[in-house]
Amino acid sequence: MTQTAEVLRGCVRPHATSPSRRYNEVALMPSTKREQMGEVHVRVRLSNPADLEQAAQGLIDKEKVRSYEVEALVDTGVTRSVIPPEILHQLGVSIHRQTTGRLADGSQVAVGMSGPIMFEILGRETCEDAYVVGNELLIGQTVLETTDLLVDCKKQKVIPNPAHPDGPVFRI
Repeated sequence: MTQTAEVLRGCVRPHATSPSRRYNEVALMPSTKREQMGEVHVRVRLSNPADLEQAAQGLIDKEKVRSYEVEALVDTGVTRSVIPPEILHQLGVSIHRQTTGRLADGSQVAVGMSGPIMFEILGRETCEDAYVVGNELLIGQTVLETTDLLVDCKKQKVIPNPAHPDGPVFRI
């Protein structure tokens, strides 16, 4: 068994037809029901990528980059990450469009889709949009995949992929 398979062994992935968690194809929003298993949290630094670019070009001081650090819930059942509107506002990132998500109970909710946000977890970075809803930052599958991070369910923590301990490796 590979190291990656060993890390993933024991992780229970919710099934799309599971009564405890259901998603639709529109926004893949998490349900309002919590599963009866341990939660995994990770420290995340969110930043405004436009500010980061201006700082890199020397147009603004690095201290002026709008950033926000928080312990986020990692939810492997969520495709795209979810950010509360208050955090989005503090980053100075706007909502670019609206979409609809369906919860496990069948209800639909309107959610915004943010502009790009820089996610930094365990020294690895990725830039992507997020759903804007709720009051808790959720890290979804796409952030984990592009940073090449895995959830170690036994130890209840996020770890670098053992196959790529020095950073993500992408196919070109």
